[in-house]
Amino acid sequence: MKIAVFGQTYRNTDTSVDILLTYLQKKEVEVFIESDFFSLINFEKNFNKFKTFNELDRSYDVFISIGGDGTILRAITYVKDLGIPIVGINTGRLGFLATIQNNAIESAIDDILNNNYKISERSLLAIKSNPENKDISTLNFALNEIAISRKDTTSMITVKTKLDGEYLTSYWSDGLIVSTPTGSTGYSLSCGGPVITPSSNNFILTPIAPHNLSARPLVISDSTIIELKVDGREDQYLVSLDSRLATFHNDTIITIQKANFKINMIEFYNESFLDTLRKKLLWGEDKRN
Repeated sequence: MKIAVFGQTYRNTDTSVDILLTYLQKKEVEVFIESDFFSLINFEKNFNKFKTFNELDRSYDVFISIGGDGTILRAITYVKDLGIPIVGINTGRLGFLATIQNNAIESAIDDILNNNYKISERSLLAIKSNPENKDISTLNFALNEIAISRKDTTSMITVKTKLDGEYLTSYWSDGLIVSTPTGSTGYSLSCGGPVITPSSNNFILTPIAPHNLSARPLVISDSTIIELKVDGREDQYLVSLDSRLATFHNDTIITIQKANFKINMIEFYNESFLDTLRKKLLWGEDKRN
């Protein structure tokens, strides 16, 4: 089995890295560590015998992310449309995507090596712009959300929104979030959006601090083509694809729709999305439950 390992920092992840790599050394597997992450790792435990990668190809069987959910969002820029299953070791906070804790790393690796897991397919968003923006021409997809927000101003922006060519509304707000089911527990949730299960064939439109108070989050079919046009006091605004930022001019027309590929997340049989919801949102803490 050929395994890729990725992280963004060795700080706060050193214990997880040590447990993982020490255990993988005992297994008959090929391990490749992303080159920048490799340069951060402490080599005192002879981890320098592992190989490195800068790009992935279809020869890899598993991609292991060490960090929080943000690290997994960065990890998908390596996986792209290759279909390599991704699993996350959580060293962050909530961890809706990265769910493996340190005390479960070894058992999780055993399950992976024994193919004792299932795949949760996650839809992505794809973005196009007219005129074209070079900052998103290569990595034009997002697993969690695509967010439109103001730049260099404290004033609201107006986001004129069309769905399948039909005018919906103009959001007077700080911005607009277009979220996938996976991203429904992220930025959208913090702005009052609903949680939807990963297998739902939907997207969510969630305004950010809307001034028109009747504006509410809207769940739409993921087959919908979303067209956005921004107006505001400044000539530019920001678009974020998960954690990647690009600047757009107000004369730009943005089109967002479902990407033509999915991300494969590894899910173990002893866990589920609903179980994660209960744990991470503390639903079970109410004594009446």
